[in-house]
Amino acid sequence: MKPEKIKYFFIKHGFNVSTRIADKFGIQVSNVRLFFIYTSFATLGLSFIFYIMFAFSLRIKDFFWQKRPSVFDL
Repeated sequence: MKPEKIKYFFIKHGFNVSTRIADKFGIQVSNVRLFFIYTSFATLGLSFIFYIMFAFSLRIKDFFWQKRPSVFDL
């Protein structure tokens, strides 16, 4: 396929998604776009929060359970 055909295929079928969803549910297109923007920020934020919580719990675990030298290290 030529690059122009691929480009026009995505323009015709891909960029019309929010309009199709808005028409199907009977709401404004701007509300659908805002919904997608807000959910993308929320999922990014949640993954960052889970990462921080996991790193913090590892620090707490290391604080309470310190690694003791092995018998073979003596």
